[in-house]
Amino acid sequence: MPEIVHFHRKPAPGNYSIETLFDSVRKATAELGRAIEVRELPNLSKGLWPRLYNTYWASTHKGSLNHITGDVTYIALGLPGAKTILTVHDCLALERLSGIKRWFLKKFWFDLPIQRATAVTVVSEETLRQLVRLVPVARGKTVVIPNAISSAFTPAPQAFNSRRPRILHIGTAFNKNLPNLCKALNGMKCDLRIVGRLKADQILELEKNQISYSVTSQLTEQEIIDEYKACDLVSFVSVYEGFGMPIVEAQWIERPVVTSNCSSMPEVAGDGACLVNPRDVSDIRQGILRISHDADYRKSLIENGCRNRLRFSLRTVAQQYLDVYDSVLHGRFPVI
Repeated sequence: MPEIVHFHRKPAPGNYSIETLFDSVRKATAELGRAIEVRELPNLSKGLWPRLYNTYWASTHKGSLNHITGDVTYIALGLPGAKTILTVHDCLALERLSGIKRWFLKKFWFDLPIQRATAVTVVSEETLRQLVRLVPVARGKTVVIPNAISSAFTPAPQAFNSRRPRILHIGTAFNKNLPNLCKALNGMKCDLRIVGRLKADQILELEKNQISYSVTSQLTEQEIIDEYKACDLVSFVSVYEGFGMPIVEAQWIERPVVTSNCSSMPEVAGDGACLVNPRDVSDIRQGILRISHDADYRKSLIENGCRNRLRFSLRTVAQQYLDVYDSVLHGRFPVI
């Protein structure tokens, strides 16, 4: 039986963020002398029977310690609770649902798995606050371990095009706040590069505000790095995030960032981003204009981001996970 096992969901096409993150963590733990085996669940997490089989399958492929890395926390019901760790990336799904769907998700993805597991990790203090509010039993068994950034992200400074900046916007889900960004960019000389799939109403918003834009999606890690390198500034004005990876990714590439003053984003950004109210179109606009036209401010954001990004190095985050693993394996969790 392997000492430590990471359980992954079977990812839907184009949805590999959790898997990419923990693949990087495993490489770092290997460099620290600890090998971790990975188990990818056989079925997509859709429907009752595929999920029941995933839970049974996990019970037959367990290790001495089992870490469910996200999104499929229900499989904890098939694993020994004393040696099981969950990672919760955010509570966004619960915020959006109501009625029986919300009850079902809360019961089998949050309440029962968290009750069963010995330890829970979350990616930010904001996620911790949300989780404890929704599932009080999480208090006392949850620790914050931030997301790590892949070592493929390396500094790539370049001159800023203040006359017509290229703005990179990551994500098109409802919380990514693309409509307000479109309104903020109305009449501004810029090129907006969007990573994600656009819906009809988003296209209408882009066209109504006469924005020069282009779209891409389903990128490899290298392709997304190339998008960061090609841009002048990064927009991440979400209304809610469990963490906010694009903030730190931009800091590693050394691009200025405009992000939101709410949820987890100030915590992640430190003083290395321009913080704006994502619900205030004029505030978003002023943030982008300040970055575009104030060279000293832009320089300070990049320099501060260079210091802030060190908190999310792979080696640092990998060691934090190993400390939790050892405390659970030896019955010392929680560490007081």
